[in-house]
Amino acid sequence: MTRADAAGPLTTATPAAAGAPPPAASTQAADGVPPPAALTHAAGGVPPCAAATHANAASAGSSVDAAALEATWRDPPGWRGWICAVNHKTISRRFMVACFGFFIAGGILALLMRLQLAQPSLKLVDARLYNQLFTMHGTTMMFLFAVPIMQAVATYLVPLMIGARTVAFPRMNAFAFWTFLFGGLMLYAAFLAGIGPDAGWFAYVPLSNLHYSPEKGVDYWAQMITFTELSGLLEAIVIITTILKMRAPGMSLRRMPLYVWSMLVTSVMVLFALPAVMLGSTALITDRLVGTHFYAPAQGGDVLLWQHLFWFFGHPEVYLIFIPPLSFISSIIATFARRPVFGYTAMVLSLVATGFLAFGLWVHHMFATNLPELGKTFFTAASLMIAIPTAIQIFCWIATLWRGRLVFKTPLLFVLAFFAILLLGGLTGLMLASVPLDLQLHDTYFVVAHLHYVLLGGAVFPLFGAFFYWFPKFTGRLLSERLGRWQFWLFFIGFNVSFFPMHVLGLQGMPRRVYTYGAEMGWANLNLTASAGAVMIAVSVLLFIVNVWRSRQPAGDDPWRAGTLEWGTSSPPPAANFPLLPVVRSRFPLWEKDGVAGHVCGLSNTQREVLITSGPDAHPDHRARMPEPTPWPFIAALATTALFIGSIYTPWAVVWGAVPVAIACTAWFWPGRQGSKS
Repeated sequence: MTRADAAGPLTTATPAAAGAPPPAASTQAADGVPPPAALTHAAGGVPPCAAATHANAASAGSSVDAAALEATWRDPPGWRGWICAVNHKTISRRFMVACFGFFIAGGILALLMRLQLAQPSLKLVDARLYNQLFTMHGTTMMFLFAVPIMQAVATYLVPLMIGARTVAFPRMNAFAFWTFLFGGLMLYAAFLAGIGPDAGWFAYVPLSNLHYSPEKGVDYWAQMITFTELSGLLEAIVIITTILKMRAPGMSLRRMPLYVWSMLVTSVMVLFALPAVMLGSTALITDRLVGTHFYAPAQGGDVLLWQHLFWFFGHPEVYLIFIPPLSFISSIIATFARRPVFGYTAMVLSLVATGFLAFGLWVHHMFATNLPELGKTFFTAASLMIAIPTAIQIFCWIATLWRGRLVFKTPLLFVLAFFAILLLGGLTGLMLASVPLDLQLHDTYFVVAHLHYVLLGGAVFPLFGAFFYWFPKFTGRLLSERLGRWQFWLFFIGFNVSFFPMHVLGLQGMPRRVYTYGAEMGWANLNLTASAGAVMIAVSVLLFIVNVWRSRQPAGDDPWRAGTLEWGTSSPPPAANFPLLPVVRSRFPLWEKDGVAGHVCGLSNTQREVLITSGPDAHPDHRARMPEPTPWPFIAALATTALFIGSIYTPWAVVWGAVPVAIACTAWFWPGRQGSKS
């Protein structure tokens, strides 16, 4: 980005009347609502913003050339658009489709496992393939779906919610998508070629070292970790910068939507959590390929070092997956209860507290190791404490629903189901926080049930609700309510039929990660029930795909009559999001008569200009020009992929593979005529 302070004056134009339509609905303005005093100036070299009169505001509104603005911000047509696109909505849609594709692939693997376990002594798959199936399933869901889908949705919604025209660093955003996609495809190519990883999605050493896993599957797994976590780190930087520096004038931190707060907390967590697993996987692959001894006790290494590094990432990852859906729920409840969420400050502090406490729980997964017993008690206490912020949010949601005028649409059904499922998943989590009980249940199907109640129930239910809620914004079309309700009930019933019996199986002693069992164990009926539930889940997901494919009903710009800013522009949004950037004075600017206090005029129609605002209070600071579409992020991602795949077979690939990466990055950052490189 480059500063563009000399492109002409900025002004704020007031809306036509109290309760005026949102920015996209009208660019005209009238007397009556003065802009906030804090917004009548701009620092950093921007000429002063003047409160517009009726005449000059109308003139400013009419100066917006919608066609020129669309041409300036849209991606190139045809094949160039596929590899050069940098528009945040284009990248986000691709990200979401790719994540959902991996979700389907991971679900198919899970269904194969459940079919294998439906009856004793079945031989649909052998032990080696079963090990690959559960490794690929867990890896797919945790690294290729759960966290990336949350970031993908955020890169679409956050700029719209904060009144921005794009994300910060749009080329970095594109590069993050391509590295994620190539990393996932690399792992599945290895699996289909018969060299998939088979040491579990957690790859514990010594099981994952060369002695026990001599094939290349674990190497592909370790490099995939580097791929996806690099993508996640870049997306976190993009989201944090967008939130802190590109909010609409007047959107102070206290006026940010709860969803934006959740993504800010999540992205800061990513910056601290992901480097740990990247460091761990790099040490693992150097042990395997170069002969280092990070995890070899005989040479001074430590096998528990891997568990510490992995779970220092792994347990915060649960909350990286869990925190964004909490604010999906807040957005949905506010809209369908027809009132703002109760206890805004308590909700924000709960999100921050959850993000902070999440980093004090990782030994929760290591109670069966020989760590000091006194140390384990501290992590037991932290595991109990982290339930408090979530409980506060639940009470705030209940208060909102209790006083609201509920509209029972499909998104709200998924939210209500979430309450019951999260309650059970949370209670079993508190049980596993007890060291004596955890020692008995460790590595049993009780843990499998708990994990899926927390992650699938606590994240995927709100995620489906969010898809139904924001699908009109993504596409301009409404999903079928009838098919949505069928999908909801099949998913809700199938989920409980599949995973509730696993609690009982765990209490009866069935270990996880076994590919068969004997009839004499007495586990057949419960496993058959769980497999039948998995089939119901698969049918419900198929219904969702059919619903998306068949959706043709026009939605209008705001079918839910929501209050946040993303619904203040057309659905789907234009390339520039907002013809005129809004000036906001409320957390729900579309519900309050003075919520949109005016519009920012003076940004160029023919340059990709954005408004940069100050951190806490969102005062206008300066204009910046965003980079144009380019193929170099795609080429850099290809070069990075070649480097990582080559390094699996020879360390020299790191040296020689760095050359095309350096060339691609040099071309990426080479200053153009306007110097507008991200």
